[in-house]
Amino acid sequence: MDSEIHREKKNIPRLLRLVLKLVLLFLLLFLLQRLLMPKYTGSVIEGNFTEEYYLDTTPHDLIVIGNCESYENISPMVLWRDFGITSYIRGNANQLIPQSYYILRETLRHELPKVVLLNIQAMTVPEQTTEEYNRMVFDGMRWSVDKLEGIRASMMEDESLVEYFFPLLRYKDRILELSGDDIKYAFSQKPVQSYNGYYLRADIRPYDEAAFPHERRREDYSFSEKNMDYLNRIADLCDEQGIELVLMKAPSAYPVWVEPYEQQIESFAEERGLLYLNTLEHDEIGIDLSRDTYDGGLHLNVYGAEKVSSWLGDILTEELGLSDHRGDQGLSELYESRLQAYEAEKKAQKEEFEAIGYISKYRNEG
Repeated sequence: MDSEIHREKKNIPRLLRLVLKLVLLFLLLFLLQRLLMPKYTGSVIEGNFTEEYYLDTTPHDLIVIGNCESYENISPMVLWRDFGITSYIRGNANQLIPQSYYILRETLRHELPKVVLLNIQAMTVPEQTTEEYNRMVFDGMRWSVDKLEGIRASMMEDESLVEYFFPLLRYKDRILELSGDDIKYAFSQKPVQSYNGYYLRADIRPYDEAAFPHERRREDYSFSEKNMDYLNRIADLCDEQGIELVLMKAPSAYPVWVEPYEQQIESFAEERGLLYLNTLEHDEIGIDLSRDTYDGGLHLNVYGAEKVSSWLGDILTEELGLSDHRGDQGLSELYESRLQAYEAEKKAQKEEFEAIGYISKYRNEG
């Protein structure tokens, strides 16, 4: 009996050593994973947008979801400055319609907006073409059933679900590409690089039709069944939560928004009783693609986004009844601080691009 007790006592240190080794191994792997995951602090900052949402704990009356046509064409700072509207853009590069659904579903776990605005250009994109775009959407998203189902709904054939659970498996080869920022921000908070999800660009590159390939005619312009299914899911989710859903097409020159696309969205909006805003048909916005775009017509720069936001703000307040929160001291202090930073960056970017001659001969009042 005594010998058995002695053996059990002797085994306890061995068990503790084993547990300690396992803990140290998992800690090492975790630290290595944090080091190797992309930090998106260079020219491609969009990979931070999903993660940055969690830093903003204030409620938002308006949530915008969609691809780059959402986060580059609407300025939440102008919606606040001119209308007192609280808003946030949950958009990512090439964010698919199924991804927008799961992003929205996860958002509603944190807050209940009065209006959701969905950019519908992504209806023309049936499947993801580049893994990096999926990573930008999901790597920064907190783990939940929404993230899991979203990954499954948009993974490419050569992607592995395990690599989303353990990003170290995906990014292990980056060990030869590590930069100072990888070390600096592995365990510290990165600076917020958007303005409530908006990507600010103050440079100007006028629209050049010759820069884009001609659209090939197709026999069938129908949206994919998958996209239509998830568009209905978005509408159903908003109905269930008592949220006003608005569909919007941004004023981009390319890819071309053809009439068959327009007819399908108009039909869907009519069937579901939704407000549909096609900015391409509203000259009163005042978009001038010789000065309001930074990449030749694909996306608006800050001057164009501010015009769209001023136009949109009138609709959100007058037709949809969103409130003016500028009298709320707490929100006002927070938004005014962000607005000051926004205006400072806009000025700094303008001066920088003027100095290097990258800005066109046109000057902006903004």
